[in-house]
Amino acid sequence: MNTDDRAQRVVAFGGGHGLHASLSALRLLVDDLTVDELSAIVTVADNGGSSGRLRREFGVLPPGDLRMALAALCGDDRWGDTWAKVMQHRFAGDGEMRGHNLGNFLIVGLWELLGDHVEALDWVGRLLGAKGRVLPMALVPMDIEAEVRGLDPSDPELLTTVRGQVEVATTDGIIDSIALLPDNPPAAPEALAAIAAAEWVFLGPGSWFTSVIPHLMVSALHEALVSTDANVVVVLNLAEQAGETPGFGPSDHLAVLAAHAPDLRIHTVLADSSMEGLDELADTAKAYGARLVVDDVAIGDGTPRHDPARLAAAYARIMSHG
Repeated sequence: MNTDDRAQRVVAFGGGHGLHASLSALRLLVDDLTVDELSAIVTVADNGGSSGRLRREFGVLPPGDLRMALAALCGDDRWGDTWAKVMQHRFAGDGEMRGHNLGNFLIVGLWELLGDHVEALDWVGRLLGAKGRVLPMALVPMDIEAEVRGLDPSDPELLTTVRGQVEVATTDGIIDSIALLPDNPPAAPEALAAIAAAEWVFLGPGSWFTSVIPHLMVSALHEALVSTDANVVVVLNLAEQAGETPGFGPSDHLAVLAAHAPDLRIHTVLADSSMEGLDELADTAKAYGARLVVDDVAIGDGTPRHDPARLAAAYARIMSHG
């Protein structure tokens, strides 16, 4: 697909802190008119913390990752900064409210009031002045189930089933594959429409098995992603993640993604210049028909976090070259 100087329509996939970093970067590109329409499609499988408690009590989608995405899309002015803090505020104290996020309550309250997940999220976005739209990966809460090796000392190759996002993310074993329960959850029509209209799709960074790959397990999203004319950009994590990807290098992340979605056409792989194994990654990316872009996107303080400004600059350069 040829890219010109006009603003582009973008969809970002993920969840948690990884998606927050990516959306914080893309919001900057909305401000400078590189991005025209921005949509986030967010995992809804969290079963821990405030989100898990609200999910169990009210039978709703876990709101936490959706809340973080909305907070990332708030502007840099006083209104946006204040509402971002409101959405992320976590109650202290020693009672039942301890650990809950104020933004989670706002989202769940609107779900109950309006009876529509997407409409409620749109209302929250308007209240915040969000620079984009936040959509759930599916319209029902789901669980992640993983096949894990190494949990049985007597048989290290034995596969054990581990269920639940928190349990999968903190397993002591090596994740072999994941699946979703239910196995064919309904996708939001608005999410499918956003993918169909997109010119760029950003997948990652984030928890690889519990925030990134699950999108490809939703059959309608999978079909939309493998058939899209948009350029798909895979944004790699800066380091391995304890529990999910111990010992993983950049090529391993890409190989696991390809194993779960072998028919996904990847346009660009973005990696930080400080990562080890870049030569191997270049060969792996080439084998999948993708170009490798190496850039300075880490925050630079020794922690494995992306810097929104540097990430925005890298995204802009990728989109400008088409």
